[in-house]
Amino acid sequence: MTIVIDKLSSPKPAAERHPEKAHRPDTAIPRKPDWIRVKAPVSREYIATREVVRANRLHTVCEEAACPNIGECWSKRHATMMIMGGTCTRACAFCNVRTGLPDALDSDEPANVARAVRTLGLAHVVITSVDRDDLDDGGARHFAEVITATRAASPATSIEVLTPDFLRKEGAIETVMQARPDVFNHNLETVPRLYLKIRPGARYFASLRLLESAKQLYPEGFTKSGLMVGLGETREEIMQVMDDLRAANVDFLTIGQYLQPTRKHAALDRFWTPEEFAGLEAVARAKGFLMVSASPLTRSSYHADSDFAQLKAARQARA
Repeated sequence: MTIVIDKLSSPKPAAERHPEKAHRPDTAIPRKPDWIRVKAPVSREYIATREVVRANRLHTVCEEAACPNIGECWSKRHATMMIMGGTCTRACAFCNVRTGLPDALDSDEPANVARAVRTLGLAHVVITSVDRDDLDDGGARHFAEVITATRAASPATSIEVLTPDFLRKEGAIETVMQARPDVFNHNLETVPRLYLKIRPGARYFASLRLLESAKQLYPEGFTKSGLMVGLGETREEIMQVMDDLRAANVDFLTIGQYLQPTRKHAALDRFWTPEEFAGLEAVARAKGFLMVSASPLTRSSYHADSDFAQLKAARQARA
């Protein structure tokens, strides 16, 4: 008997999500403590939010980064839009977003994002992206187009952007800030000592300069940055990062627990306790940040709508 295998019509195997991590040794993923437990997403509102995202062919960082808060946020019809595709050109050791060669930009995406924001009735929207080192401006013009389209469709919606570092992309931050986002966010992610291991494609002081430039270009807007803990940093190193951010006039700091996505990702050093997070928040507020959110489940866009209201109130109180 002869068996014929038709390779042309056979389905291709799915590409690895993190091919650059395949050679790394496995590291155990510790059991999460009780204070990090979250409920599975099952509500009707969650399903409705997912349908809006699918109908507009959008990616969300909620799904791509396996955010633990997706059930809570989507049940409130809050979704963080991730533009410029679902494939990143960087290979950060902590991140669960797919790595590889991205597709071309979708020219319909600004309109699709704007339509989704209007359909969901969002008072505040967070728009983030993958890194696009393959583009001459890192995707800055696309960010500006999405901001402009969203504002035209939903004039009352405040807009927060969480951007890449635009490393070596001259004029990129100017392009984004000309679109006047209400909040400009760029996460430092970790302390400078760990950059080569955790964020090898980025440069700590380049990220600081980006945040400082955003504030200089649009002083009326708010600037924001985030850190993860649990990667081997010390409390003293975190406090030094706080000082660096205040020197760059950053208004809002978020601090959350790193959760290891897979055995191939950066190993978790330890879980910080809720009491330790409360201590970090107290120190950050004493250093002069307008707003601080620090807890095990804090993420950049977690409760971003209510945080924006508090940001405005804090600025008015200091005026």
